Amino acid sequence: MTAGRTTAGRTLPAVAWLPVGAVAVALAAVLTATSGRYGYHRDELYFRMLDPAWGYVDQPPLTPGLARAFTRMLGDTVEAMRVPATLSLVGAVLLAALLARELGGRGGAQVLAAGAFGTAATPLIFGHTFLTASLDLVVWGGVLWCVARALLADHRFWVVAGAVAGVGMYNKLLVGALLGALAVGILVAGPRRALATPWPWAGAATAQVVGLPQLLYQAGHGWPQLAMGEALRAANAADVRVDMWLFQLLTLGPPLAVVWVVGLVALWRRPAWRPLRGLVVAYPVLLAFTFAAGAQVYYASGLVTAFLAAGAVVVAQWARTTARRVAVVGLVTLNAVGCALIALPLVPVTTLGETPVPDLNQTARDAVGWPDYVRQIEAVHDALPDADRERSVVVTQNYGEAGAVDRFAAHLPVYSGHNALHALGPPPDDATVAVVVGDGVSAWSRSFAACEVADRLDNGVDVDTEEQGVAVMICRDPVGGWDAVWPRLAHLD
Repeated sequence: MTAGRTTAGRTLPAVAWLPVGAVAVALAAVLTATSGRYGYHRDELYFRMLDPAWGYVDQPPLTPGLARAFTRMLGDTVEAMRVPATLSLVGAVLLAALLARELGGRGGAQVLAAGAFGTAATPLIFGHTFLTASLDLVVWGGVLWCVARALLADHRFWVVAGAVAGVGMYNKLLVGALLGALAVGILVAGPRRALATPWPWAGAATAQVVGLPQLLYQAGHGWPQLAMGEALRAANAADVRVDMWLFQLLTLGPPLAVVWVVGLVALWRRPAWRPLRGLVVAYPVLLAFTFAAGAQVYYASGLVTAFLAAGAVVVAQWARTTARRVAVVGLVTLNAVGCALIALPLVPVTTLGETPVPDLNQTARDAVGWPDYVRQIEAVHDALPDADRERSVVVTQNYGEAGAVDRFAAHLPVYSGHNALHALGPPPDDATVAVVVGDGVSAWSRSFAACEVADRLDNGVDVDTEEQGVAVMICRDPVGGWDAVWPRLAHLD
């Protein structure tokens, strides 16, 4: 531990670097040991295909850029792809501990915050698979820690919060929703005097300056993030607006809901934490945003980190007897085991389809079967007559299928109209034969003179993925040529 530190008239507990660091190292070891099981997630396969750019039609550049950088440095493997996800969760775990310390939590509270957060359901999922949400773990955690420090002790940390948020814009503009919710929370619950100082405004200016290139890209390209958000809303809103409420209890695991709800209540009621009441108000604001956006269920879950850290302080103070400490350890352990079985690839893939895991964790089922699917696609291609093979391409309905072909059968030219991949087409004019992977034979037949089903994808382990049972077709002669067909294949989701 380091010695306690006095800041703005208050003495902070020592940072429990040794036990918190042990939690982080253990977590990193588990994530690294399991990173190669099952296989790539569809988003990871997509990131491999994206060339460096200031932005894409569906996302800013940071996550694809890091995916490309780590696979270039460490090898084109799923293990290399997932190093940034592991580092993101480790960073978020350390920030959870520091946030508990900022609230007066001693070593036990810091370790509880770190261990509970690091072994919880959603953090484990985002720490195992490299998604844009993986970087949000550390971006949102960093913003929350800086804002708490700014409100409790050191106004200069508004500028640091702005810098973190500005970097976060290169991953998702969603960090703006967090900043907006926090602003509403401070206006409603205080301390409003904080807004009368120049520091929050300096933080806002810092965020804009750091994120300016991304904002200019969005403005110069017609704000593609808004179009992407609308596409997600159209596809997901009906489910999101129902599922998001239960997800609040499931995001860290049901046992830990007790801890973070205690923390939420304490943030509102404890006099020493009065400057942070705005975080409590920000939560329903983010829930309302999630409901209105209708895009993804997890948009409000990042704020739960602060409630968990506060709850860890309260619970650690309560657990003064051996029996209570045993109960707390048992609660966190029970939650960790259940979450690990759901979030990490611990169940053998051969029996995965017999368990509820694919239904509870979409990222698990999205990581199954890609090499098998590609072998089937490749077999259909190889069975074509020589003359057809020479003028053939592979066309897929989504970026996961395209990314899988690009990764496991790089000799096959592959195209897709999905999201940013549409800009990489159309295929050449002389490619009059297409091995098409997609649902709806009749729909595809409207774009070609003829289509016939040659096979249907099967992962061989009975996991109900998005690709399971999808047709692999041989389609000939795009009607009107690719220039006519290609615009009809563009879609965002």
